Amino acid sequence: MRQLGELEAEIMDRLWSWGRPATAREVLNDLNKQRHLAYSTVKTVADILHGKGMLARDKDGRAWRYRPTCTRQQYTAARMQDALQGSPDMAGVMASFVEQISPSEVEALRAALRDAKRRSTS
Repeated sequence: MRQLGELEAEIMDRLWSWGRPATAREVLNDLNKQRHLAYSTVKTVADILHGKGMLARDKDGRAWRYRPTCTRQQYTAARMQDALQGSPDMAGVMASFVEQISPSEVEALRAALRDAKRRSTS
């Protein structure tokens, strides 16, 4: 899964955070609290995200309501998987990753591995 551009990430972040479908106008109004963007810019990027399969959309009157096709966690996991598959030394990459993360992140990883093991043996 491809890394998102800056505006793509901002749009996805809002939709993930809100947990509900939204129009490009709603996203624009929120984005414009930090910086000024044109409606057409936000609409175009939302349409690009739809074309990439990141957003689904449903007609609501004359507007589209956009919703993510995956969770933030699923997107992040796919990016991590891409990084691992892009390396000829997957074990080395994982070892380097674990060396760089905090103790609380190590514990979260251990918990995820325990949960995955339980699910696979059930």
